[in-house]
Amino acid sequence: MKNKKGFATSSSVHYCDENDEPIGVICFWAESARAKSCIKEGWRKYKLTEIPLTDFMENWCVGIGNDGLLIGTQFDQNMFGFEAESFELILDLSKELKLLGKSLSFRKFEGIDDLENQVKAAMESE
Repeated sequence: MKNKKGFATSSSVHYCDENDEPIGVICFWAESARAKSCIKEGWRKYKLTEIPLTDFMENWCVGIGNDGLLIGTQFDQNMFGFEAESFELILDLSKELKLLGKSLSFRKFEGIDDLENQVKAAMESE
């Protein structure tokens, strides 16, 4: 979801930064119905915005990880959802795609294996 100021955000209830402040969370949904149920109160002026999975994985997840933020997925109308580290989410998504026999064409990576390998290398260097 997006408004004039940017995408829907929240604060982590599970993770804090080095100053003991909650880490920022950028929220995403796989299902439009669940996202629509969150368009109320602080998010009432937000509109649904679709992001292709390849763009989400290679741009959003990588960028959010590099910025030290978290990804919130599947928040409900009570603002409860899952918090994930972006690189871990990329690995989970690629594992699921492989189990389903799906392949994706990326612009910045030669395929899902290349994306996985670069994410793992980035995680090891942290």
